[in-house]
Amino acid sequence: MAQHQDDPEDRTAPSVPRVRPGSLLVSATDLAEPTFRRTVVYVIEHNDSGSFGVVVNRISDTPVAQMLPHWTPLAADPPALFVGGPVQRDSALCLGTVRVGAKIDGVSGIRRVDGRVVMIDLDTDPAVVARYVDGLRVFAGYAGWSAGQLDGELRNEDWIVVSALPQDVLAPTGIDLWARVLRRQPLPLALLATHPIEVERN
Repeated sequence: MAQHQDDPEDRTAPSVPRVRPGSLLVSATDLAEPTFRRTVVYVIEHNDSGSFGVVVNRISDTPVAQMLPHWTPLAADPPALFVGGPVQRDSALCLGTVRVGAKIDGVSGIRRVDGRVVMIDLDTDPAVVARYVDGLRVFAGYAGWSAGQLDGELRNEDWIVVSALPQDVLAPTGIDLWARVLRRQPLPLALLATHPIEVERN
């Protein structure tokens, strides 16, 4: 199948991983820390001051309608808050995907992260955003790293760095996104997708 022209090509992570906005950090198979075990983090910012992103494969029990009812019609299925990370869980952050061909330059409340993925200001009128996006996801909290911290974790091989596809941000919960992202990588990286969830049970 031909790859969508707006989707970045996935590549095997280089020996010195290059992190940028739009990268995915896929937790390594031996990263046992519960907060990030088998997680996929979408990187929103990465610079000399530090890095931050959101875990895109951890759903909460809280519906978007309970916290931000006016955004529910635009929320991707399932319309629940996702747990973006351990930092500032009482705050909300929103990512969405722009419709193919939509022009968002100068549109208030929408900021491009990479490709068709955008960050949406939740103080914006949803009716304005609706004209430009296919859907959105609201995250409670985020994952953050101070200057140099993520580089240290990469040297420790805690994360595998790959490029994201727009649909990763709005992936349904019925799939194992961690395994799906790994499976689409070139060999031998793709083989990690078969790693059992609980090694001690296999």
